[in-house]
Amino acid sequence: MTRKLFGTDGVRGTANSYPMTAEMALKLGAASGRHFRRDGSNGHRVVIGKDTRLSGYMIETALTAGLTSTGMNVLLLGPVPTPAVGFLTRSMRADLGIMISASHNAHQDNGIKFFGPDGFKLSDDDEAAIEEMLESEISLAQPANIGRAKRIEDASGRYVEYAKTTLARGTQLNGLRIVLDCANGAAHRVAPQLLWELGADVIPIGTSPNGLNINLDCGSTYPRNCAAKVLETGADLGISLDGDADRVILIDERGQIADGDQIMALFARRWAEADRLHGGVLVATVMSNLGLEHFLQAHGLRMERTSVGDRYVVERMRQGGWNLGGEQSGHIVMTDYATTGDGLIAALQFLAAMVETGKPASILARNFEPVPQLLKNLRYAPGVDLLSKAEVQAAIVDGEARLNGRGRLLIRKSGTEPLVRVMAECEDEGLLSEVVNGIIAEMEAVA
Repeated sequence: MTRKLFGTDGVRGTANSYPMTAEMALKLGAASGRHFRRDGSNGHRVVIGKDTRLSGYMIETALTAGLTSTGMNVLLLGPVPTPAVGFLTRSMRADLGIMISASHNAHQDNGIKFFGPDGFKLSDDDEAAIEEMLESEISLAQPANIGRAKRIEDASGRYVEYAKTTLARGTQLNGLRIVLDCANGAAHRVAPQLLWELGADVIPIGTSPNGLNINLDCGSTYPRNCAAKVLETGADLGISLDGDADRVILIDERGQIADGDQIMALFARRWAEADRLHGGVLVATVMSNLGLEHFLQAHGLRMERTSVGDRYVVERMRQGGWNLGGEQSGHIVMTDYATTGDGLIAALQFLAAMVETGKPASILARNFEPVPQLLKNLRYAPGVDLLSKAEVQAAIVDGEARLNGRGRLLIRKSGTEPLVRVMAECEDEGLLSEVVNGIIAEMEAVA
């Protein structure tokens, strides 16, 4: 069955427009509840977390109604990071976990991400089964079997305590000054509390959500404010999370930004030296820089590339039995600790490296020289297939020919937004610009 609703990271769209309506959320709740309450008993439960978007109230309520209508008991976590939902789904022995978030997108977007009882995101088969159920009449529970809903007051605290266990016993962050940008999102309380409890001097920004300012000129997609604050305060490190805290970008004491590739390079080397990196493999996506691949090869390690999307990274990690992967955008997946990308735990591991080595962030966050890379996005109208246009195809063929043997070209549609992404890598930055801009110009001409 071809999936219509589910993209690379659950269901996503503009709030109060299909498919992000209260009606569809209610149906998704009922369908997912019926799918995971297979034996019809009343002992089944689902945990629901959310970020700080205004539309989260609407979607949370509708999902709860749909789930309880099929007999599922709902445990409401409130605003928590996405990885906390994965953790608490397992910890609380739930049959299903749901996170209401559109991650790094602006407030007008929202999404629904599903986690299975193992804490990992749903398989394609489960998503297809839920979609198929939406097209038929969903069997509801008898009146005496309708589910209950309960708010879990200490959900954030449970996650904080777990996150601390990912550090070696006795690890303290005393003496470290840290700028922490929470993107006015799901981690605006959890992250400052976690770092403070570990002894850090925390300078928080992006911790005043109002429902509309999530990811607005802040967070991992806009790290310049965090970088400026690091320089202003003389901080040792800047940590910039996204709206649901499943990704992180780091800023060293000089104000230089380190993306997910640099963070993964550090972890891969350190884990390999400690004989912790399973199979000597790091799983990354096609977007990761060639410089990272060359770095791994120089250390006798290997990169396994996947399609873009942390779910594909996790799937490949599980297939190969590997324990480290991620994306250039800042999703760092460490299956020793979490079932999905976890920006906070990744930041903790970086801080642990600073404490253990005594080296500044500027040394630890610069592991390789990136090959020049240029990425440009073009938004398209619904129903328009820019990549099928003859002029665009010709420009792509020409670009590939010009880069042949000198670099690489990657063109893809976003799985979460109506965007075409054009990315190329090449040591010749002039050629790089000509190829990317030429393809973008052709797409703009026919859009």
